[in-house]
Amino acid sequence: MPSSSPSFCALGPHDGLLLVDKPSGPTSHDIVAKIRRRFQLPKVGHGGTLDPMATGLLVLLTGRGTKISERVMGHDKTYEGTFRLGITTDSQDAEGRVLAQGDASGIRQDQILEEMQKRLGDQMQTPPMVSAIKINGVALYKLARKGQSVERPPKLIHLYRFELLAFTPPDVRFVVECTKGTYVRTLAHDIGQALGCGAHLAQLRRTHIGTFSVAEAHSLEALMAADTLEGKILPLTAALPRLV
Repeated sequence: MPSSSPSFCALGPHDGLLLVDKPSGPTSHDIVAKIRRRFQLPKVGHGGTLDPMATGLLVLLTGRGTKISERVMGHDKTYEGTFRLGITTDSQDAEGRVLAQGDASGIRQDQILEEMQKRLGDQMQTPPMVSAIKINGVALYKLARKGQSVERPPKLIHLYRFELLAFTPPDVRFVVECTKGTYVRTLAHDIGQALGCGAHLAQLRRTHIGTFSVAEAHSLEALMAADTLEGKILPLTAALPRLV
């Protein structure tokens, strides 16, 4: 077993993974802080953030579970969401400032499908300015707040699946399965640019991280109302085989 794996010896009841169905609004770090304070846990981390607007599966790592954060973050992700044609924002999602509005009335479903198909497989993606990626030690979103824009090196990502679920103009409902580090809001933005009308991500829900599903997750409300986390934390002995 890799050296990054914690020892199975004397694992405690709080050493493992806590699957949370994140609501829209709080940051992933807010959720970590709430759980840490509520249950007086010394060590709580997460296995990959969700933007405040996004909902769905957030994997919290508790106790010695924090030692396997890289393993969790390295797994593929599946999202369901909606992007809205005709409006471009500076954050590429609904929380950003509107930069431009375009006419999306003539966009056809076959055009959208074509753009989605083009993005299957390997591709280089330029991270958005409103992101936590650091350039010269400074997070991009901090520069964006000052109105600054800098060159961002593109990253290799891979889309295994990118399907249209529904097209109710101007909204495009989709599902995407992708590698870690993929910015779904950038996919929405880039499709809007390709179609000539602009677009932004209006809604996003993470449904899977590797073999972990949001169907297994606990709502934040239920967790905060619980007296203990007994029976809610997935022990490392059960989690590790699912992270191979």
